[in-house]
Amino acid sequence: MGKLVPFPSQSTIKLGYKRVGVRRQADLERHGQLNLFAEPKGQVVELPRRRMSAFEEALLLDEHGDPSSGDLYRQAIAEGDCIAEAYCNLGILESEAGNRPQAFDCFTLSLANDPRHFESHYNLGNLYLDEGDFRLAKLHYEICTVVEPDFPDTYFNLGLVLVMSEERDHAIHALERYKDLVPDHEGEKADELMASLDQTTQAEQ
Repeated sequence: MGKLVPFPSQSTIKLGYKRVGVRRQADLERHGQLNLFAEPKGQVVELPRRRMSAFEEALLLDEHGDPSSGDLYRQAIAEGDCIAEAYCNLGILESEAGNRPQAFDCFTLSLANDPRHFESHYNLGNLYLDEGDFRLAKLHYEICTVVEPDFPDTYFNLGLVLVMSEERDHAIHALERYKDLVPDHEGEKADELMASLDQTTQAEQ
């Protein structure tokens, strides 16, 4: 049985799940989509009021901790409204309620509707990490680094998986990438994890 590298402290845990919000202008343009509705700077335009979609209403309730958001995410799915996003956020609700199989089901259904759905890959990585399946956790985090290469939490969690898998060099590379993407004070937990890895390596020599 392979050895497991201990956590340096109880505070070193994976970075948590990621909900999907309403896609904003910056998100569209970052993914190479032109924003056809961009407003000229300095101009105020009154838009007609409209009723929120089921997904938007679910997200609003979810952000305020309202448990009825789950039903609205299901309604959004039934109406074909942001299906991948709704399944993803519903998966987080199921996970938070301790319903792990249902959470897995939601995240995989999200990916069935959008195979490149970043948040669902990331959240599946977290679930597999929680379950101790480092191989599949690593796979989903690595996909995340391709889909969204500048999201820092992916690299920390990938580094954690690689530490636990005793892939020292790859772990250091992932954690260094995390440090490049975050402020110095946030990079301290990566330093702590790398120090733990160095101590373990020295003890084995």
